[in-house]
Amino acid sequence: MADATTADAITATWRDESARLVGALVRMTRDVDLAEDLAQDALVAALEQWPDRGVPDNPGAWLMTTAKRRGIDQIRRAATLRRKTEEIGHAAGTAEEVSAMPDLDSQVDHIEDDVLRLIFLCCHPALTPESRAALTLRLVGGLTTDEIARGFLVPSATMGQRISRAKRTLAEAGAELELPTGPERTRRLDDVMAVVYLVFTEGYVATAGDDWTRPDLAAEAIRLARLLADLAPGEPEVHGLQALLELQGSRLPARTDADGAPVLLDDQDRSRWDRLLVRRGLTALRRAEEIAARGVPVGRYYLQAAIAAEHARAETAEATDWRRIARLYDVLADAAPGPVVEVNRAVAHGRATGPAAGLAVLEALPADALRDSPLVPSVRGDLLGRAGRHAEAAAAFEEAARRTRNAGERILLERRAADARRG
Repeated sequence: MADATTADAITATWRDESARLVGALVRMTRDVDLAEDLAQDALVAALEQWPDRGVPDNPGAWLMTTAKRRGIDQIRRAATLRRKTEEIGHAAGTAEEVSAMPDLDSQVDHIEDDVLRLIFLCCHPALTPESRAALTLRLVGGLTTDEIARGFLVPSATMGQRISRAKRTLAEAGAELELPTGPERTRRLDDVMAVVYLVFTEGYVATAGDDWTRPDLAAEAIRLARLLADLAPGEPEVHGLQALLELQGSRLPARTDADGAPVLLDDQDRSRWDRLLVRRGLTALRRAEEIAARGVPVGRYYLQAAIAAEHARAETAEATDWRRIARLYDVLADAAPGPVVEVNRAVAHGRATGPAAGLAVLEALPADALRDSPLVPSVRGDLLGRAGRHAEAAAAFEEAARRTRNAGERILLERRAADARRG
């Protein structure tokens, strides 16, 4: 049994190195299932050996060497011995050379390329957005199937089937661990960022269940955004995504009270915001701005990060520059139109100009916009309350409470409805 220190070291190493490990193994074996099996074998070996022998000086290199040795052994026993051995030999030298792997420090650039390739592979267009998110968390994030299932509130067996189907789909599509180029790379990068943002959003505001937030899921998305920013440093939107997630993530400690109940932005204790994440977010935003100044276009993630930065810079809720936020939402609505943007734009204009302006933005939405979401009626309730139309506000909050699948949000909305009823 591993002691707590060794167990923590194994967990940290796996989270830090699993993407590099799986990426390198996929490159050599050209088989996602085999690569993941070999990586898991190396993890099991660490769990068995490190408690007795101690944590290696370079634990990531130890995992890589162990996985490659086991890969060579397995391939030697396979019916496709010659073909697979040639593939591994082409990728990493002879079998003898693989069994004595050099230190990974001399291969950092190549291995980082493998991670980027792995992220793009997980976001192959043949996969659904849900499958992309699950596979990214599994192969790049290093999360277990149980952890991913808990994050998205589905049974572990269901998530396991989803991940298995995703890997099978990649195999049937002939997907390879190669970076796309030209317009395909741009489109795939958008898919990659969308997956990371989807994971964060589910952690920041859980769509269902008892918990208002899932900080572990949000933290994993922030880690993936940082990784992506390191791997694609010339893309301003990647830095914008990192900035957005760091800045919004900084609020997580203040988004719930001591009992776990939701706390709205205006009511949050800003001294509980994570100032390190704020600094990291503002730094990432500056990087995006520097790249954009060279003529590289920015998009929705940079603009949302700029909005989040306005909140981060305001020492109090009353000091928030809502007029600037409203202008940024106007730009965002042109760059990335959609009902969620319009709802948030309504909030901004309602604060900047008055509730009537916000309600006008909401009224321009199609009647069926976000019809299954509590977002529209909850924002309408807030604006109506600010306009003094308390009975209508209460009805809107009650409608929002009926729509939500999150227990904490339902309690919050029902409380707001009751407060509105009292005027």
